[in-house]
Amino acid sequence: MTEKSPLLPSNILKSINHNQNQLCVNPRRSIQTRIPPVKAAISDDLAKFVNAEKAVTFKVRAVLTVRNKHQEDFKETLVKKIDAIADHIGRNVVLVIHSTDIDPKTRAPKRSKESVLKDWSQKSNLKSEKVNYTSDILVGSDFGIPGAISITNKHQKEFYLEGITIEGFACGPVYFPCNYWVQSTNDHPNTRVFFSNQVSKSKVTWKVKFDFCLSNRDSIMVCSHTDQTPAGLKLLREKELRDLRGDGRGVRKLSDRIYDYDVYNDLGNPDRGSDFIRPILGGQKIPYPRRCRTGRLPSDTDILAESRVEKPFPLYVPRDERFEESKQITFSTSRLKAVLHNLLPSMVANISKKHDFKGFSQIESLYSEGVPLKFGLQDDILKKLRFPNIVSSQGGGLLKFDIPEILSKDKFAWLRDDEFARQALAGVNPVNIEKLKVFPPVSQLDPEIYGLQESALKEDHISGYLNGMTVQQAMEENKLFIVDHHDIYLPFLERINALEGRKAYATRTIFFLNPSGTLKPIAIELSLPRALPGSQSKRVVTPPIDATSNWTWLLAKAHVCSNDSGVHQLANHWIRTHATMEPFILSAHRQLSAMHPIYKLLDPHMRYTLETNAIARQNLVNADGVIEQGFTPGRYAMEISAAAYKNWRFDLEGLPADLIRRGMAIPDPSQLHGLKLLIDDYPYASDGLLIWEAIQNWVQTYVTQYYPDPSLIRNDRELQAWYAESVNVGHADLRNETYIG
Repeated sequence: MTEKSPLLPSNILKSINHNQNQLCVNPRRSIQTRIPPVKAAISDDLAKFVNAEKAVTFKVRAVLTVRNKHQEDFKETLVKKIDAIADHIGRNVVLVIHSTDIDPKTRAPKRSKESVLKDWSQKSNLKSEKVNYTSDILVGSDFGIPGAISITNKHQKEFYLEGITIEGFACGPVYFPCNYWVQSTNDHPNTRVFFSNQVSKSKVTWKVKFDFCLSNRDSIMVCSHTDQTPAGLKLLREKELRDLRGDGRGVRKLSDRIYDYDVYNDLGNPDRGSDFIRPILGGQKIPYPRRCRTGRLPSDTDILAESRVEKPFPLYVPRDERFEESKQITFSTSRLKAVLHNLLPSMVANISKKHDFKGFSQIESLYSEGVPLKFGLQDDILKKLRFPNIVSSQGGGLLKFDIPEILSKDKFAWLRDDEFARQALAGVNPVNIEKLKVFPPVSQLDPEIYGLQESALKEDHISGYLNGMTVQQAMEENKLFIVDHHDIYLPFLERINALEGRKAYATRTIFFLNPSGTLKPIAIELSLPRALPGSQSKRVVTPPIDATSNWTWLLAKAHVCSNDSGVHQLANHWIRTHATMEPFILSAHRQLSAMHPIYKLLDPHMRYTLETNAIARQNLVNADGVIEQGFTPGRYAMEISAAAYKNWRFDLEGLPADLIRRGMAIPDPSQLHGLKLLIDDYPYASDGLLIWEAIQNWVQTYVTQYYPDPSLIRNDRELQAWYAESVNVGHADLRNETYIG
């Protein structure tokens, strides 16, 4: 290695060869030495010598890549200029490199001298997206391998750090991936620590793994748990986790990086009146996952309810979880477009000249013509929209969206049964359809509370649509399927139907699989809570035979769609995708070091979820939020999501297990994915299994690299603590369930 190093001065090279010392690591083998090896060197013009008997001090150069904001307001620009001036008088950005080794004399981790960024003020006016800043750092010749770098930002303004490259070590450049904010000490007094991208499975094999790093710049430094952490980094690792956990007290500041748990006691706003009171979600009464704790003070009228923070003020999430600028722009654009799209019908009533609804042609005009506005209002609204490219003002319209593709080919497609059935397999909610296993369908609701919920569906209702088969034959040949929203809606129907302008049934829909491989709906059951004696609480609607029954059939399908959209948003999207994952994310940050291989695996997928969920609590799932206004359950929407959580099965959330649970697939080792779908034309499942297999293969290869034996998983304290806390704290209300414990 010494022969190939162009960075070593010739006189040092001779001294090293004479003493048979090794520089940094040998790429082929590890050689024992009698005296501490020389482990760092740079070019002749930067080398400084003390004498042959003492350690030599060298300079290495750190290059920090900082990403500028695309748009800065006046205050940010002013603070940036103040920081440039203050940088001249010692209010700098300070760096310290931490070695993987312990100093044998002091028994403390080896550190470099403190160094500052030397060109911040000179480059403060650069408008480029990324700016590189440099710092020369003094290290000893016996420093060892750099494993971490700590940064203290004494400026007033935080900055977004993409990465750091340290050049000058004989083992080559060392890269520190960052992609996070470095906050001012005014807001966050602790230094920010980033670990290098070197690989280390254990302390014993550090040098072997580092040899691998020399030829693999994309690798990352990972250590399974504290016992496997290089000695020089162990204290940094432990301190970082303690800081991220916090002490569970106090009001969180926006600049904090603390991850903790709380119940959902911030969805209502009792200070606005009784109409805005919502139950606390989480606890024995209403089981629910935990959210990120903000520590806000209680409301004035209810000590158990957390006070609200309304837009434009942000909710607390740990600073690293908040959107950086490009993500914020993307998210805001998508959110605005989605919200405006969903609110188009109500906008007609609010901002048009006439509030009367004339027919379905008026809905079509929202796409073809846009929303007609009162005179003089259109320009004012367009000026307030930050993203005018998603709307159109041509021809006097506003918010003109593209016609859905299915309607661009046939504007009556939404009325047809084949499209209604296709949506169950390829629409926005293709995860509720199941194989029909019992007929008539059986409710799982407690009969002591809700009465006997015997289905009104009879064989006579559907026998005429089974191509000559009996119901039993059709089930045995996998021809009958069901979308069953009965149990999730029925307990809430009395309260929902008491709301002004809200009317709902609990629906069941039976589908028959045609010989062509497509589905057709053959019966819809509409249920209400137990009726008074002599009245009917359930009815079955079948495909129409005349004009009158045609409209009844269309209305029944509309109720199914209403049920389905609510289940999609509240159960499948919010609970299963967002809320149930938040505890795992909180626990990962609290229990898994940034050096841990599983943390490195999960980090890109966890990032921004807490911010997304916080925005949802503020605008989407809160009292009188978008969900309550736009979905049939209204103020009871989140209680429906809590009912769905009771049936959440963590062990069945994977796609193959979910398909088997719903009877939509059977195990078949001869198939590519080990499953055979009962319906070949099931795009969600067919495409999803391809993605699932790719992810599974990659993850399995990655995890096996670090855990070739199950005992390593059992003995990994951080990994065990992560899952234990996720279950026992984050999902405390279900912790006694055998499938999650």
